[in-house]
Amino acid sequence: MIRNRTAELAAVLWVAASAAGSAADLRDATVAAFDRYVRLTEVRMDAEMRGGRPFLWLDSLTESRRTDASAAFLRGETVVSRLETRDGGKTIDVPDGLLHHWVGTVFAPGVRLEQGVRLMQSYERYPDIYRPAIRRSRTLSHEGDRFNVQLRLFMKKVISVVLDTDNDVRYIDAGPNRKQVRSYATRIAEVDDAGTPREREKPVGHDNGFLWRFNNYCSIEERAEGSYVQCESVSLSRRIPTGLGWLIGPFVTSIPRESLEFTLGTIRRTVTKGA
Repeated sequence: MIRNRTAELAAVLWVAASAAGSAADLRDATVAAFDRYVRLTEVRMDAEMRGGRPFLWLDSLTESRRTDASAAFLRGETVVSRLETRDGGKTIDVPDGLLHHWVGTVFAPGVRLEQGVRLMQSYERYPDIYRPAIRRSRTLSHEGDRFNVQLRLFMKKVISVVLDTDNDVRYIDAGPNRKQVRSYATRIAEVDDAGTPREREKPVGHDNGFLWRFNNYCSIEERAEGSYVQCESVSLSRRIPTGLGWLIGPFVTSIPRESLEFTLGTIRRTVTKGA
């Protein structure tokens, strides 16, 4: 109990210090490392789309882990795991940043592929579907299988954070009964005093560094028994100040996983209601 409260206090003090003038700058080297990580990750995804590798992460698991995952799916649970893309077996260093890479899967019994896609494309309904994580959603443009969407995100973990994001979303056919969705946040701005007359955006890339980059990749596969929905997120945040990793680390790194679990759980509950 004492340790948890100490961690919460440290997180608040870190944010307060940032707000007082020690905001972090997103550097070119940090962006370059993230972009390199993404390129290598998408090489793997392209192979999955072509059939050179299993389309879904769960199909790459060992038999015992697939059995455990199947049991979890039948209980309505989300199966989540941390991932890491390596370059020639070596970890990719991200200077002045933290990279978060997670994959999660849910099973929606009796749900067809088009139902899952239709839900994902219902952007105007996102504030109702994903409340309170999404406060505002607007489709800026739509041409074929490509959408440009504006989202206002809300995160709370001891403190509250509001982010305005612009997103380039692409829906890609991956074969019979398969679809992949690639979403790239092209702009992320942290918002101070959101919802008040004092509301303002911090300069992009010069803020508290909660979320500097965010890519989300969802794969949907329809099978006889229903559809599997998998989402894989790759995000970038500020590096934890030296000496406070054991305190603030769990606070920062828990958000990507919890957001993924919330999103997938919401998708499953929403889409199965109409199955």
